[in-house]
Amino acid sequence: MTNTSFKEKDMQSIIGWILRAGVFISMTVVFLGGILYIYRHGNEVPDYHTFKGVPDFVHNASGIINGIFTFRGRAIIQAGIILLIATPVVRIIFSAIGFVLEKDYLYVGITLVVLLIIFSSMLSGHAG
Repeated sequence: MTNTSFKEKDMQSIIGWILRAGVFISMTVVFLGGILYIYRHGNEVPDYHTFKGVPDFVHNASGIINGIFTFRGRAIIQAGIILLIATPVVRIIFSAIGFVLEKDYLYVGITLVVLLIIFSSMLSGHAG
């Protein structure tokens, strides 16, 4: 077995672990946030005549962080969803690291282009 295939198998194992851990952690965070939300708001009677959208505090990072520290269920759920969305991005970053270790610079370039597309889409607000 060559040293390169050993690195490749290790990197594939690490990437698989990252994906599993990311999904499990985000699922746990969303579940805990849901329990907290139901505990606090489970007895409320919904008023379907008045539309109440998502509260403003879950639209920015400082509101979510503050909501987590004050144990607001919606903020914790939002944090879990952000973790779930971040999981494949972390996978791409570790793939780029793996390609650098393997000295496969074509795939490093392709991976960095994919990251650039993802980040530019996030910053611009345009998908696709």
